[in-house]
Amino acid sequence: MSPLLISLAAFIGVTALVAGVAFMLRGNKDSEVEDRLAMLTGGAQSKQAKAAMKQSVLTRPLESTQNVLMEFLARMGNVQLLLEQADSALSSTNFVLVCGGMALVGAFIPAAAGYHPGLWPAISVCFGLMPFVWVVFKRKRRFKRFAKQLPDALELISRALRAGHSLASGFHLVSNEMQDPIGKEFNRVFEEQNLGVPLEDALDTMTDRIPNLDLRFFATAVILQRQTGGDLAEILDKIGYLVRERFKIWGQVQALTGEGRLSGIVLLALPPALFAAVYRLNPDYVMPLFTDPMGRQMLVGGLVMQLLGALVIRKIVNIKV
Repeated sequence: MSPLLISLAAFIGVTALVAGVAFMLRGNKDSEVEDRLAMLTGGAQSKQAKAAMKQSVLTRPLESTQNVLMEFLARMGNVQLLLEQADSALSSTNFVLVCGGMALVGAFIPAAAGYHPGLWPAISVCFGLMPFVWVVFKRKRRFKRFAKQLPDALELISRALRAGHSLASGFHLVSNEMQDPIGKEFNRVFEEQNLGVPLEDALDTMTDRIPNLDLRFFATAVILQRQTGGDLAEILDKIGYLVRERFKIWGQVQALTGEGRLSGIVLLALPPALFAAVYRLNPDYVMPLFTDPMGRQMLVGGLVMQLLGALVIRKIVNIKV
């Protein structure tokens, strides 16, 4: 079979798989409409409402974390939430279309450049994953900014409470005085409360959009204070102090593990960089890795060893604070 036909078949298969996942993520719109009508008419409690009650902030343990595989499956299972966490204006359907378009571009660029047909599917997959990698990177950067802004936001709310303002006014003050992403998230909670959503539900939704442990401490403290009473300003001061101390310890850990992280980056980047250099100088020297059966086995073995090495290095330098 022609290498071009093989590449086109691989691209069509990947596109069909991505499109199938996108259609599965759309969900059942009719059931959502029925649930909303039941809630508005005061009928039976919807399935989504029951599930939200079961997964409330107070019912989830504070130290519950997901491993890498579960986190990856959770992200793949809700692309719209991933885009929302990354503050992207794309919808899940448009995002899938962008991934398919990038994969199509990656399939024809190596063909037009005259590269070996064995490289076409790999380059197509790499191009197709670029939008996903970009969204994950943007999401991670946004979470880091939110974590750094959270102590100042807690201190601002605490001072507003001591000055006689309500908790809702404190949220509104944070949304006006602080930059994104924390200003946007607190403004969303404030607007949801103004539209009639209970504060507990608005905070629960925010903890789903921003899976931050310190934010969950804050949401739990607010909900418990509204149910049992207490000095919320003092609680927020203590949470802010703990967050700042954790950042100090985390900075020390980053300084001590900097050498290991840099070594891991160099060791992981060296094989593909060396392959690119050798392929540029002498393409026939590295082509047996794709044409010879033993070469393909060695290539797969090298990729597996690279992944295992990356996981081991990540386990060593990733110290949770």
